[in-house]
Amino acid sequence: QLAPQLPARLPHVPWSLLYCTARDGFSLSTLYRSTSRRSTPALLLIRDTEAQAFGAFCASAIRLSTHFYGTGETFLFSFSPQLKVFPWTGRNSFFLKGDKDLLMMGSGSGKFGLWLDGDLYRGGSHRCETFGNEPLSRREEFCIQALEVWGLA
Repeated sequence: QLAPQLPARLPHVPWSLLYCTARDGFSLSTLYRSTSRRSTPALLLIRDTEAQAFGAFCASAIRLSTHFYGTGETFLFSFSPQLKVFPWTGRNSFFLKGDKDLLMMGSGSGKFGLWLDGDLYRGGSHRCETFGNEPLSRREEFCIQALEVWGLA
C-alpha cells in the first residue's frame, strides 16, 4: 500500500530489513548503528500495544544529528484502518532529528509529529506543522510493541 506513495525513483528498488526489535532488541542506539551504515532512504514501521500500525518514510538515512535534516520527500503515515499519508506541508523543514535519547520527526509549536524514546518502549504523536498530520496512534503517547526499519536501495 505504501509503494505508490514513495518518490518516483524508489517504487521498484529492493527493500532490506536494517533493524527489527524482534531480532535486534529495543534500543535507539542499536537502531542508529543499524541504519547509519547505509545512506539510503528508510521506512520506519511501528505497531503499538493497541495494534495500531503507523510510521514514517525518511528520504534520508536515520542517524544521530545535531539539527533537523531531510527533504520534502519525507512523510508520516498511519493505517487506521485505511492508509492515511501526511506529506510535507512546506511550513517548515523539521523533518528528522536523531538525539541520543530521542528520535523526532516533524515539529512545530513545541510538538513532534512522531517521537520515540531511547529505549524504544514509548513514543508519541501530535499534530505538527511539518506534516499537518493527525496523531498517528489512538493515544498521543503510546507503548511500542514492534518496530522495523527497512532500507530502500
